[in-house]
Amino acid sequence: MDFALRPWSTTDAADLRRAVAASPDLGLQLGEVDLRREDACVRFIGEALAPAEDRLPLAICVDGVVVGNVGLTHLEHRHDTAWVSYWVAAAFRGRGLATRALSALAEHAFADLGLFRLELGHRVENVASCRVATGAGFAAEGIERSKLRYGDLRFDVETHARLATD
Repeated sequence: MDFALRPWSTTDAADLRRAVAASPDLGLQLGEVDLRREDACVRFIGEALAPAEDRLPLAICVDGVVVGNVGLTHLEHRHDTAWVSYWVAAAFRGRGLATRALSALAEHAFADLGLFRLELGHRVENVASCRVATGAGFAAEGIERSKLRYGDLRFDVETHARLATD
């Protein structure tokens, strides 16, 4: 499956709304924001998915339709590090798309942005996310106990990293 990475646009609001509606588990990933309406998606794109000095979110597109996101946050040049996140709509999972998008982002971060270390974390029970991380060359580094809290629930997180020298 061919894909493209590009900056988000507010014109992607309908694609974002459809992806979230078809993938209820994205509520945790996106911070439990209500994205059932296109105007809310437009605001979310403008606020959370707009590039900034310390972040680079990129839309994952298949045949011109946004089906996911891969991005850098906490981009920091003193130590040349960034935090990585990714998600793909349910209908596009299991095809290696997230792994290839994450690999492409990592290569861009190292070659074009001069970063040295990329980090990510996934809930321990999210086995698919772990496969994406390891498939893109991110080595597991350990478990952070009860790191995330969603509502009343806490989740252990496995951290991974990839270095420019890996």
